[in-house]
Amino acid sequence: RVQLVESGGDSVQAGGSLRLSCATSGYTYSSGCLGWFRQAVGKEREGVARIYSGGGSTYYADSVKGRFTISQDNAENTVYLQMNSLKPEDTAMYYCAAISPLYGDRSYCERARKDNFPYWGQGTQVTVSS
Repeated sequence: RVQLVESGGDSVQAGGSLRLSCATSGYTYSSGCLGWFRQAVGKEREGVARIYSGGGSTYYADSVKGRFTISQDNAENTVYLQMNSLKPEDTAMYYCAAISPLYGDRSYCERARKDNFPYWGQGTQVTVSS
């Protein structure tokens, strides 16, 4: 069974940076897909970034391209989300999610949406003030 635990959420000023961490257990790094999602109050949960663990390919929502970076550390069993140039509209609960194992290749991870992810963490709050 895959377990995910997020950390690193905080309150920051606009323009600041944060790094979120997601500690994984039971996740297959040789063939899996990890994603970060976020949900603001009153809005639907949306995808932010995904990484195909088998090859390291990454995918981003247009709203965060050039500002956020997803990465993984296989040795530490952790996936990160580096968030720079934060904006008030980035305020949300951020969730880590996993597909493991991934019965497909990186194209499946590229196309994956929230309903494709069976494993979720409890979330970590990011608040960006102007």
